[in-house]
Amino acid sequence: MKVPPEGLPLAAEFPAAHREQWQQLVQGVLRKSGAQPEDGAAAEQVLATTLQDGLAARPLYTAEDTAVDPGYPGFPPFVRGGRPQGSAVAGWDVRQRHTDPDRQRTNEAVLADLENGVGSLWLELGGEGLPVDALPEALTGVYLDLAAVALDAGPEFTDAAEQLFKLYEQREVSPGAAAGNLGADPLGLQARTGDTARTDALLAEATALAARCAAGYPGVRALTVDALPYHEAGASPAQELGCSLATGVAYLRALTAAGLSVDAALGQLEFRYAADADQFLTIAKFRAARRLWARVAEVSGASGKASAQRQHAVTSRVMMTARDPWVNMLRTTIACLAAGVGGADAVTVLPFDSALGLPDAFARRIARNTQSILLEESHLARVVDPAGGSWYVEQLGEELAQAAWAWFQEIERAGGQQAALGSGLVGERIAATWAERSVKLAKRREPVTGVSEFPHLDEQPLVREAAPAGRTGGLPQVRRAEAYEALRDRSDALLAATGQRPKLFLASIGTAAAHTARTTFAANLFQAGGIATASTESVDPAAFAEAFRASGATVACLCSSDALYGEHAPAVAAALRAAGARRVLLAGRLGELPDGVDQFIHAGGDAVATLTGLLNLITDESEAAR
Repeated sequence: MKVPPEGLPLAAEFPAAHREQWQQLVQGVLRKSGAQPEDGAAAEQVLATTLQDGLAARPLYTAEDTAVDPGYPGFPPFVRGGRPQGSAVAGWDVRQRHTDPDRQRTNEAVLADLENGVGSLWLELGGEGLPVDALPEALTGVYLDLAAVALDAGPEFTDAAEQLFKLYEQREVSPGAAAGNLGADPLGLQARTGDTARTDALLAEATALAARCAAGYPGVRALTVDALPYHEAGASPAQELGCSLATGVAYLRALTAAGLSVDAALGQLEFRYAADADQFLTIAKFRAARRLWARVAEVSGASGKASAQRQHAVTSRVMMTARDPWVNMLRTTIACLAAGVGGADAVTVLPFDSALGLPDAFARRIARNTQSILLEESHLARVVDPAGGSWYVEQLGEELAQAAWAWFQEIERAGGQQAALGSGLVGERIAATWAERSVKLAKRREPVTGVSEFPHLDEQPLVREAAPAGRTGGLPQVRRAEAYEALRDRSDALLAATGQRPKLFLASIGTAAAHTARTTFAANLFQAGGIATASTESVDPAAFAEAFRASGATVACLCSSDALYGEHAPAVAAALRAAGARRVLLAGRLGELPDGVDQFIHAGGDAVATLTGLLNLITDESEAAR
């Protein structure tokens, strides 16, 4: 094989390509599709995808789009990771979450996890969950000098910490070998519960714990800056980052005021963020978070090494579904991949059935094996900063950091995170963001596979033991699928009461080539609300009327091409009404409603409102019939 001479560019014979040339080609294609962009730049903008926080994903990124220099892995501003070697030595920390209030079952699950690839434990204590005094039993047989323990005990974090310290002493764990997090998070607790009266006292307790850890347990961090309360209330990525930044600054001020050095105070904080199935935005979020915190540390006078943010990633609860929960395995796999690529130090994959109650052993196994496969088989951690050099990720991270910093500054101007929570600023802003996103969900512009898209009405439900009630009273907890799942619950209730689901008749006009696209669209839409469909293909109004009567439905929908609607829709609608149809819909959107048709259903329409109205009509009729 001949080797080309040194220094010979392999692309030398090809002319250089320019962005303007690409834009002109895009403009030509768009004009053929009906769009009429003014110039190449406008054509590129047409293909951009709008994201939250005023951001957009453009169709093309080049070297012209380079962001601020991200530095090197392990060095400020730590965009490329908190360690020079990234996760390439031992991978990230696989951290499993445990919420079962039963002491024996928790211990069995903990041991099973540690024997099968988990590196650290995340235990939720207090309230209706595992009692704080049950911690020794839950950790029976656990080598505390090998497995780190992260606690989440809400307002009982001091008592939980005392239990853990006693275990260290009883089992003769050297202070240098102990590792984990005590989970003190007074501001996160205020966000969860809305209780403002105890925040100052809890912050004093957390500060005392931090001083104790800094003096005697160098591997244990006292405070968690938990951004999950904001994410789970519907916050955007920039809002999640801004709230975490404001919380971290509040804790940093309290710790240094209590006598800790800036470096020691930074060493007492661990940040917890959500990772969701938008993989590039998740990668950018973790990178942006490290850059933002490095800036805070720099301004505070910290040393470079202490400025690295320690991150715990948790797959998003907002994206989890109770319907068709198996799809959650795909969502959490993408989220885990994104968190790992984004440089998280520890990752928790929520079991696929966590929206249904307490996860079973199989679900916990899948959760930990998701990480094992990504680490051991996909070798995801063997590359230092896999996203480094991606113009898209670098630019997206830069823009996200700017948006998050602006929100952080607004919180600071309002008096800091505690004041912003108390005044309602944080809650109101997040509620507005979720309301905007809810519109997209209702219109299926943000599809939820297995729920708003491709639902399976005959799926066998998974039944799980109820999980302990979480801490509530403050920011709400939302899920993308909740509006559609509420409709499905109504359908299930009607099925249980009458033996039949709500029904809708599809009048498929013409041949399969003419109606299949809209028949499929309509069936998918109605089943997302728990409404079963039956269809008949014909062009004869009498045939449709007969089939409608036999179906037992009281609502019908016409499905066909625009051309056939003009020819047949009025006659078919009239026949269906004569056969008893209370409401007639039409799949598509014409210039005006044909005679006899009440409503269009179409892509981009409010599916939740349409389905709610239909269920109200069908349910009222069923109750009247009974």
